[in-house]
Amino acid sequence: MTPGRRSSTFTRLLRHGFTDPSAAERLLESGELAPLRDDPFLLEALGATADPDLALHGLVRLLESQPAPTARRELLDTLIAAKPLRDRLLGVLGASAALADHLARHPSDWQALVTYEPRDLHPGVEEFERGLAEAVDPISLRVAYRRCLLSIAARDVCGTTDLHETAAELADLATATLRTALAMAVAAAPGDAAVCRLAVIAMGKCGGHELNYVSDVDVIFVAEAAEGADEGKALKSATKLASHMMRICSETTVEGSIWPVDANLRPEGRNGPLVRTLSSHLAYYQRWAKTWEFQALLKARPVAGDSILGQAYVDSLEPLVWKAAERENFVPDVQKMRRRVVENIPAAEVERELKLGPGGLRDVEFAVQLLQLVHGRTDPSLRSGTTLDALQALAAGGYVGREDAARLDEAYRFLRSMEHRIQLYRLRRTHLVPEAEADLRRLGRSLGLRTDPVAELQREWKRHTGVVRRLHEKLFYRPLLDAVAQLAPGEARLSAVAARERLVALGYADPAAALRHLEALASGVTRKAAIQRTLLPVLLGWFADSADPDAGLLNFRKVSDALGKTPWYLRLLRDEGAAAENLARVLSAGRLAPDLLMRAPEAVALLGDGDGGGGLDPRERAPLEQEILAAVGRAENAEQGVTAARGVRRRELFRTAAGDIVSSYGTETSPAEADQGALVDRVGAAVSDLTAATLAGTLRAVVRDGWGDTLPTRFAIIGMGRFGGHELGYGSDADVLFVHEPQEGVDEREAAEAANKVVAEMRRLLQLPSADPPLLIDADLRPEGKSGPLVRTLKSYEAYYRRWSLVWESQALLRAEPVAGDEDLSRRFTELIDPLRYPQRGLGEDAVREIRRLKARMEAERLPRGADPRLHTKLGPGGLSDVEWTVQLIQMRHGWHEPGLRTTGTREALAHAHAAGLIAAEDAAVLDEAWVLATRVRNAVMLVRGRAGDTFPTEPRELAAVGRYLGYGAGHAGDMLDAYRRTTRRARTVVKDLFYADGS
Repeated sequence: MTPGRRSSTFTRLLRHGFTDPSAAERLLESGELAPLRDDPFLLEALGATADPDLALHGLVRLLESQPAPTARRELLDTLIAAKPLRDRLLGVLGASAALADHLARHPSDWQALVTYEPRDLHPGVEEFERGLAEAVDPISLRVAYRRCLLSIAARDVCGTTDLHETAAELADLATATLRTALAMAVAAAPGDAAVCRLAVIAMGKCGGHELNYVSDVDVIFVAEAAEGADEGKALKSATKLASHMMRICSETTVEGSIWPVDANLRPEGRNGPLVRTLSSHLAYYQRWAKTWEFQALLKARPVAGDSILGQAYVDSLEPLVWKAAERENFVPDVQKMRRRVVENIPAAEVERELKLGPGGLRDVEFAVQLLQLVHGRTDPSLRSGTTLDALQALAAGGYVGREDAARLDEAYRFLRSMEHRIQLYRLRRTHLVPEAEADLRRLGRSLGLRTDPVAELQREWKRHTGVVRRLHEKLFYRPLLDAVAQLAPGEARLSAVAARERLVALGYADPAAALRHLEALASGVTRKAAIQRTLLPVLLGWFADSADPDAGLLNFRKVSDALGKTPWYLRLLRDEGAAAENLARVLSAGRLAPDLLMRAPEAVALLGDGDGGGGLDPRERAPLEQEILAAVGRAENAEQGVTAARGVRRRELFRTAAGDIVSSYGTETSPAEADQGALVDRVGAAVSDLTAATLAGTLRAVVRDGWGDTLPTRFAIIGMGRFGGHELGYGSDADVLFVHEPQEGVDEREAAEAANKVVAEMRRLLQLPSADPPLLIDADLRPEGKSGPLVRTLKSYEAYYRRWSLVWESQALLRAEPVAGDEDLSRRFTELIDPLRYPQRGLGEDAVREIRRLKARMEAERLPRGADPRLHTKLGPGGLSDVEWTVQLIQMRHGWHEPGLRTTGTREALAHAHAAGLIAAEDAAVLDEAWVLATRVRNAVMLVRGRAGDTFPTEPRELAAVGRYLGYGAGHAGDMLDAYRRTTRRARTVVKDLFYADGS
């Protein structure tokens, strides 16, 4: 082949969507495709598939697997002559590797796609039963099932059927399969079949006539004794038949399995009998069934076995289903079930969950089912088991706005189509959106997104989940449901409409819960209720000014329940102007501050502007340490002493967090703090001082409990990292080194044992489970890291640093500052390390190269997989690591002759570097702005989520809360992210100039 022709073919392949044109070119030149090589329509047809490379590879495999040249010629001739077959076959091969494997194993099954008559377009149960009729055992049943599935998939990927029709066909195929499997079971045990009547009731998506490609098929079995047979014997026989039928479908064979048959929706779940009589089912549902079990029965449909018995089952239970909404706590029960489903999703999978995650398929299904159960009592038109049909009926009946229903319908179809195409690829049961680029590309193309499949898919997916999330809240939590659900049949009226509309307008996602909280807070004739009725209108406005007003109101109710009978609490809210607003800001800003407050609600006194609580300004180190040491002195043992110290720490963490939130949000009388750096410095200093005071108190408690007044060795704690730099955040561990020196006349072994016992006991006591947050001590920056001894003598440190110290350890010591213990020992340790961190004549070029190499390695190895580097506050470009390493390099090069650089604080060192002329004013400002912003983001994430994180949250409400803390209003989270990227991009440019420059 000439180079020019190769280049031309290569380009054509790229244009038609191939990602590996070289491999595709080789396949096209293979002997199997020789008759098609000049077919002008082949490339076009391949390019129309979801994955042209996959389709071409599957086609070659299919041709190779043909049993004879005549069979191969027949397939090639049909491909050339019949466009419908070409499109259907290649469409399947490009969307499903699993069906391509099936065709390679059963090379004549492609002929199932040849016929293209109108009757083939929408087959039903009878057509599928005919397709399965030749199956005589589980293996042949699987082959026949896949052959039928092949035709469904072909119609689906070619657009002959839409989602609704495809899901119905899959349910019909499942019905036919269950009937065939039951017939096999009956044929294997005719004696059992003779003594019983057995009906199979489909539940879930199969019952709802909306099945996935790969899904558990949920069933319930009901049986009766045949005329003249003993009931006990009949139930045993029915159970054998049911179990055999399940195995036929579920067991793995050389042809794989079909799908699991799941009977766990039966009464008592997996603990209950597999088969019951109709009267037993009825008795259970009348007496014991939970709300969710009636919700599940919405989908019940007889599909196999004794059809008369199956219909009797549905007819008997239907009246109970439509009375479920009259049950006490019906709506809260359904809501609780939905929340429990979300809470059980692994955190790492929430954002990829199509079915169960927020804004996913289950949100639509739950909302529709809830509305059906409430309104279907009096409106039979709503009683469809199919989600999209029920949604259409709800809109037609005025229960859902037509525009909302249309948007939900569109979103549900898109998300279900995504789910179908994901499952179709490998024929595996999954609801997770893949992460690999190739998988996302194929998925996007399969949905018709061809310009930029991955980006378009992500955009459309997020758009549709956003629609579902918003509309689900609007539908699922509609407060009128509670009112309607509590009325007698035949009555229907709206109540508290104005209150609900007000709550929705204020941004409450759960107005029903909000109304319950308001009722609990404001009802009654007590003084407490009167004061809260006065406060609530303005509190609601403050809550609504946050990203999570629902949480604000709920937390306010919790605090009021805990303190409502305390006279000073009511006076605080009524008389101190700042207290109520401060409380509203703190309760609705995230999880951390409310969690700290709920553990000791009396800390709400800190929010006042009077003298009693001391206000929200952080306390100095000295009085904090004095309070903690006094509490330790009063304790009977070390555990009580450290418990007291941790209680002070919890209270002061709340004070710091509350002050930070109020300063960041601003109040009606005081605007938000404009100096972001001042906010960062205040939090860093407050948390660092608090941590140091807590360690000092814990050290005192442990020493006093084990050795009295004098430890056999002098002992000091050296703060490292952010702790040493007075830059701790809310979620930071305490990085430390431990140093000791035996008292005069004390054996070194005795001293070392005592020092190690002190450290072990301190770490244990500070992490004991309690209402107070743990303080984690991290000593990994010690010599030899985790492999080295936890505690060393001063002489040991000296010997190690003199002989073995590496450049990274010298860099880490830039942040070393004594925080607790023996002052003289701390001073001598500082004198020991100063020459290491501020080396005479600065760093050699070898050391500089090593620092740069270490930083590059850290960025490559430590950045979490899948994280967006541009939004990673610690390791991302222009983030904390970039700024800190740049500043530290300047310190190590010039600290020996610039005393101002001999500081553990990043911002202070940066300011001195500018003052000394080592960095331009503009560059220093850029680095400072980026460092402050990244630190603020980390603090915000901890305040909002209640756990530490280095990246922005992906959940919209949490992201909005971070934005609110940083000064961005509702709907401006995108602006916040753009500003962060812009700020860190500028910082990265400066870092490249300073950190990687040959001189500095």
